[in-house]
Amino acid sequence: MTGVLSLLPEGRHGLLGAPLPGAGLPGVREPSEAVAPSGGEDLARYLAEGGYAPLPVPGLLLDRIAAAGLRGRGGAGFPAAVKIRAVRDAPGRPVVVANGEEGEPGSVKDRWLLRHRPHLVLDGLGLAAAMTGAGRGCVYLSDAGAEQAVRRALAERPCDPPVDVVRTEHAYVAGEETAVVRRIDGGPALPTAKPPRPFERGVGGAPTLVANVETLARIALMHARPESADAVAGTHLVTLSGTRSPTGADAAALVEVPAGTHLKVLADLCGHGRAEAVLLGGLFGGLHGAGWTDLPLDHDRLRAAGGALGCGALHFLHPEDCPVAAAHEAAAHLAAQSARQCGVCVSGTGALAGALAAVARGEADDDTTDRLRRWSAQLPGRGACGLLDAAARIAGTLLTHFPDRVDAHRGTVCPPCRATPNDEGRRFTVPVP
Repeated sequence: MTGVLSLLPEGRHGLLGAPLPGAGLPGVREPSEAVAPSGGEDLARYLAEGGYAPLPVPGLLLDRIAAAGLRGRGGAGFPAAVKIRAVRDAPGRPVVVANGEEGEPGSVKDRWLLRHRPHLVLDGLGLAAAMTGAGRGCVYLSDAGAEQAVRRALAERPCDPPVDVVRTEHAYVAGEETAVVRRIDGGPALPTAKPPRPFERGVGGAPTLVANVETLARIALMHARPESADAVAGTHLVTLSGTRSPTGADAAALVEVPAGTHLKVLADLCGHGRAEAVLLGGLFGGLHGAGWTDLPLDHDRLRAAGGALGCGALHFLHPEDCPVAAAHEAAAHLAAQSARQCGVCVSGTGALAGALAAVARGEADDDTTDRLRRWSAQLPGRGACGLLDAAARIAGTLLTHFPDRVDAHRGTVCPPCRATPNDEGRRFTVPVP
């Protein structure tokens, strides 16, 4: 695993807190000195670079966020300014939450930020509190290293309003915003029916802003460097992984790149230029085959192509890999991670995983693929969270992009499918740099 890299235009500033080199692969570099060698964050350096600056007129920052078009980085890509205004305008004293629970096995950006840039995240949380008028803040996470870094940062510089740290058990659904609220209120980290949504009634019954930690980090940068607001809003932290590099070893990286960067550039960057397919958005964006190299890192254009950017995690599949094996493992992982609260999710994810297992075992027939095609169209939107949608998209995109590979599995089992674990999601797990 490499460190965090950057591909921003010269003179612009990114999450690393320092000027970044020119665009293009030769400009890739290691983290800035703002990240201390111990893994913590240098508070004095952060303050000297404009961190924790006062916010005399909260509305001006909110207008800046809206003008720059900042979207949430938790997965849905919802406009950040719209979400903040909804909480600000709701009746009652709001609560703001930094959501750092990464349920996607292929994503590491949130844990990296909390471990290495806790002051940047806490600064953004304080600014969100000022913009909404919140009287309480909370950092929600499951990673032990992240918790230590955040508590250390709070001890160095207490926040106003007061900030609690709530740790939960890691799970795919634990970062869904209603699950976040439920856990902070003392319940299990499981989604609830909507409405109400947290902006209407959240933690303790108060209107609540649940914001991804990268979103908050970018808000802090937009406040400290208003001249770079557009560049900050238009840049993403992306987790890149794949089963093989040119040397035969696993290769993964966390990179910071401008929106619109082609996926082929990202594949080349982390040693996956030979890849023939990609799994988008962690497990949420589906599999993509022919033409994936021309896809840009962009919410709207990926959605138009039948995928989703989600949390910004990309997993590349090489010629030796099997998309059927990847789909089987992804669906099995999602079925195992179901909250088991919605009957349609329990039965739907189980059925999808079972049918994909049959394909992987060489036991599928026409009825199996017909059921997968029907379920992938009928199941999205019927669960309390996005887990069922992810499983359905995995199945649907496998049939759309790899019909020949599905047909080739009739009556036979390929080596990658024979080696696929049932429900661990190990293929997609990435260590935090």
